Amino acid sequence: MNQIQTILEHNKEFVANKEYEAYRTGKFPNKRMVIITCMDTRLVELLPRAMNLRNGDVKVIKNAGAIISQPFGSVMRSVLVALYELGADEVVVVGHHECGMAALNSDDMIQHMLERGIDQKVLDTLEHSGIKLKKWLRGFDNVEDGVKSTVEIIKNHPLLPPRVPVHGMIIHPETGALDLVVDGYEN
Repeated sequence: MNQIQTILEHNKEFVANKEYEAYRTGKFPNKRMVIITCMDTRLVELLPRAMNLRNGDVKVIKNAGAIISQPFGSVMRSVLVALYELGADEVVVVGHHECGMAALNSDDMIQHMLERGIDQKVLDTLEHSGIKLKKWLRGFDNVEDGVKSTVEIIKNHPLLPPRVPVHGMIIHPETGALDLVVDGYEN
């Protein structure tokens, strides 16, 4: 049985046994927050537990490194939707120690693309079209700088409602210990 079949078999039992009832909640975040965090697998259950969050408490946006690299990209759009349409009134950026984006090497990733079947002609076409893959695939030098950079992009966004606190934290992926690196209430 493949992974998708396994998931679907489990889901049939999950629904039949009404296990979903424990997770019922509304679409608006109870704690009126939106969190941007990393997609690291170690944070899936650890982050909510470390922050005392339950299903329905916050909106969570995950991507590689908890980074907003484009002020008018999909991550920032999701932040604005959470703030304007879904009742959030605070933003928290949560990076983590040992993040793969701190070690991301764009040359290595491009080589992996070639090894997995992306044709060099495709990469050349993108480059000639003005897409700088090495810059686009770049991570950050350290997690604190990555968090602070994303907080600054959000805080300085022209469509951010006035007086919305934007916080920055770093979580340790082994212990769940949180460090506050930007206190949004101070600004």
